[in-house]
Amino acid sequence: MSGGVTVSDDGIVTGNTYDKYGSKNPVVRRMMAGFTGALDELFDQAAPKTLLDVGCGEGVLVHGWAQRLREGRLVGIDLEEKSIQAGWAERQAPNLEYRVMEASDLPFADREFELASAIEVLEHVPDPEHTVAEMARCASQYLLVSVPREPLWRMLNMARGAYLSNLGNTPGHVNHWSRRSFVELLSRHGEVVAVRSPFPWTMLLVRL
Repeated sequence: MSGGVTVSDDGIVTGNTYDKYGSKNPVVRRMMAGFTGALDELFDQAAPKTLLDVGCGEGVLVHGWAQRLREGRLVGIDLEEKSIQAGWAERQAPNLEYRVMEASDLPFADREFELASAIEVLEHVPDPEHTVAEMARCASQYLLVSVPREPLWRMLNMARGAYLSNLGNTPGHVNHWSRRSFVELLSRHGEVVAVRSPFPWTMLLVRL
């Protein structure tokens, strides 16, 4: 699942232009069905009324959540990059606000949101422990997070001939976790109440 790399105005790799959510490739569609199914299950379990989505990208997930919550307040944040803000312009809702900012030292009050999420984000941030701590500070009930499962992710990239010069590492991925090590990281901030492993990711719901 690769594509052209996208870079923020500050020169940070934010992702790629491959639309995994809208792909027509049957293999990708099957993988994403597992991913979104697990995510929906954990989101329903948390049942938040307010939400902060850290690294919301083009807004696909947070916009969908805004449609579901209707009256709830949602804020999505990400870096400044043309394709990201273009996605925001297409995905508007009365209860959804987007802000340009980094995922560190979040300018929100303690416990301002019931849930803070970071979906396919923590592998990109320079200080994931600090980012998770900030998310936990801003949330009153839950964290909902997912990352690529390593070394499986890189092995799959190598198997399909992608990013060979980087031993299968996707551009912009500066952190790597196995399922166990990711659970250990999040356990420092609360109780991991649910772990899901939709191939090839790790997804956690953490009660604060």
